Amino acid sequence: MKTENAINYGPLNHFIGRWIGHKGKDLSPEPDGTEVNLYTETMLCTEAFELDNAQQQVLSAVHYQLKVLRISDDKVIHQETGFWLWEQGTKNIIHSFTIPRGMNVLAGGEFEVNDDNDIVFNVSATIDKSDWQITQSPFLYKKAKTKKFEQQVVLNENTLRYTQTTMLDIYGREFTHTDQNILIKVY
Repeated sequence: MKTENAINYGPLNHFIGRWIGHKGKDLSPEPDGTEVNLYTETMLCTEAFELDNAQQQVLSAVHYQLKVLRISDDKVIHQETGFWLWEQGTKNIIHSFTIPRGMNVLAGGEFEVNDDNDIVFNVSATIDKSDWQITQSPFLYKKAKTKKFEQQVVLNENTLRYTQTTMLDIYGREFTHTDQNILIKVY
């Protein structure tokens, strides 16, 4: 039996720890336009497991919990929990998460190492793709349908930068909802 110390987390290794970011910017839809929110966030990433699927695929997983607070009123505006998974021996990455609004995202893509030795993760999912999907409650599907999700995370030992874009069908129009932040590892 393997111990947690023996797990090969590969490109996910630097995720493990507690992260804090104070420079978040969110552009979200309003019935008559766009709302801009500046936010802080905390993310706790912990070692999870290594498993094999059908004796053909070995996955390493890091579990995380994320909480986002609006700076202007300290109100929670977003939470999610999920996993980052790496298929050992490949560049394949999976980002699987749940948002407690009635939504689940299974995004997939690849990682690369850039010239600065940062690990760059690019994942995406759509509502109509059979591989990497977005599922949502009937209410969200009717009133605030998420059609597409794209995310880029640039990670090194002490800094995590991300940008993400979510294409929404809301208030009778399509809206490109964006979020970005820089997080610093505190342990």
